[in-house]
Amino acid sequence: TAAGTHNPEPAVHLMTRRDDTDTAAQSVHLAKDFVGADYHNDGHTHIDAFCHVIYEGSLYNGAPAAAVTDDGAAADSIEVLANGLVARGVLLDVPRLRGVPWLEPGQHVFRDDLEAAEAEQGVAVAEGDVLLVRTGHTRRLAELGPWDTAAAKSGLHPTAMPFLAERRVSVLGGDGNSDTAPSSTAGVDFPIHVLALNAMGVHLLDYLQLEDLLAACERTGRWEFLFVAAPLRISGGTGSPLNPLAVF
Repeated sequence: TAAGTHNPEPAVHLMTRRDDTDTAAQSVHLAKDFVGADYHNDGHTHIDAFCHVIYEGSLYNGAPAAAVTDDGAAADSIEVLANGLVARGVLLDVPRLRGVPWLEPGQHVFRDDLEAAEAEQGVAVAEGDVLLVRTGHTRRLAELGPWDTAAAKSGLHPTAMPFLAERRVSVLGGDGNSDTAPSSTAGVDFPIHVLALNAMGVHLLDYLQLEDLLAACERTGRWEFLFVAAPLRISGGTGSPLNPLAVF
């Protein structure tokens, strides 16, 4: 809820009822509050629907850009996950592979990194998996403090995306937004978003908190788990705030 360079659009949390009046005759009192978030921004854990990215006039599967109106998205909305998302999750820790606590802003994760992390961790990404790639973004924020994350962050290089296509993953998630900033692709600010959401039909999970998951994986010696998430059923929604769970 606090604005900062790493959280340009803070969430809103307001108390709408706080019954602190002298009502001794009543035994039950109610407290109520309101929450709201422009969640497609740095700092908010969320999932992207396919309609989140329009590239050269089209959504995923060729749906027209005009399908997204003031009333929401008539195609490719988050409603495709109305019944939730349950899958095998796999965490690949790239900083662990490179022997550093985190990747520095602007550094890329390449296909070779993903394959080497599989080998080092003794796990293999398979069809239908939710692939979570840790860059250490959250830990860097915690230890070094905020910076303009929208302008500078580590992420996947576009040349890593054939790995996801060949393994047929269903979802890609990260502790950033999976895109490197500044972009490595001239004229395209978010190439990973374009490739995943618009070209491949792979949902994206942005700004996950992976540090507790990392600790659990290291403690158990397991890098795979049951992944469970239930996006809000937003009619025509371009995504949803999310609180995903990893179950061991």
